[in-house]
Amino acid sequence: MPVHALDSYYLAFTLLITTGYQLSGFVIAYTLQFDKITDFTGGSNFFILALVTLLCGGTFHARNVVTSILVMVWAVRIAGFLLFRVLKTGHDGRFDEIRKHFFKFLAFWIAQILWVWVVSLPVVILNSPAISDVGHGGSNPPFGTSRDIAGIVLWALGLFIEATSDIQKYRYKSSKTTSKDRPINTGLWAWSRNPPYFGEMMCWWGIWILCLSPTTNGTLSSSARSAQYAAILSPIFTVIVLMFGSGLPTSTKPQAKRFYLKSYGPKANADDAIIWEQYKAHVRKTSILVPIPPALYRPLPTILKKTLLLDFPMYQFDEQKDGLPAIEEARKADQQP
Repeated sequence: MPVHALDSYYLAFTLLITTGYQLSGFVIAYTLQFDKITDFTGGSNFFILALVTLLCGGTFHARNVVTSILVMVWAVRIAGFLLFRVLKTGHDGRFDEIRKHFFKFLAFWIAQILWVWVVSLPVVILNSPAISDVGHGGSNPPFGTSRDIAGIVLWALGLFIEATSDIQKYRYKSSKTTSKDRPINTGLWAWSRNPPYFGEMMCWWGIWILCLSPTTNGTLSSSARSAQYAAILSPIFTVIVLMFGSGLPTSTKPQAKRFYLKSYGPKANADDAIIWEQYKAHVRKTSILVPIPPALYRPLPTILKKTLLLDFPMYQFDEQKDGLPAIEEARKADQQP
């Protein structure tokens, strides 16, 4: 029996759950001044929303069950991996400058509320009475439509890429024998400089597509169809965050800066110049996001790489413009007691 909570799409209901869960995490993390639950709270929130809306919706159709399970599997994977990683490292350097500042740290948790709630929209709306309760205008077309299959395949490929590349990078960073003077360029990282982000994007495009069949193959009202189409905000928001927020901008250019300083920073010597040259060679042959074999990517025109293949100027470390400020910053950091 479906539970009609606050609204027939479970939007307010899930927003309240997410806000309460995240703010509870913020209170613990800020009070104890540690990072061990921050990412775990974000990832596990997806699991909670998928499970709660499935149980409250009470419509255990194959599509609802499969979609909810896929979201929960993704949530367990990412929350578990991030918790394991922070337990190994002891802290998360991203929060070093904001952990002690109440409002700055709170702003991160508010952003996490928005991230979890928006990205969960496809499964939340699918499990809601307005979409799946046949007795109240919902629809349940037979499971196995072309969209169902396409969504599952896309999700599975995305999860494989995301999980495998996370493991490969963790092993690379944990290795005591691998030289850290070169970026990781084995496994999926030989085809993409940021494969986990690409995999995550694929997962959420797959989930949205999987949820669509009640609209495309069923008999929903126009408002219910609009709600399902509007859930495209989930994969679009994922792409925007990873390409212009906490994804590529926080990994690509800072990584280039580290390798530049290995060659030309205050602690570098003449023999270290090769490190930066090796990094630039790696960039020329490795796609920034979409996995492409180096043999195909390397000869492509630069204009194509910087447009259609998404290697925008904002991700690039300009030696002429960024080099000297980076060296000065490193020199001042070395002089501090």
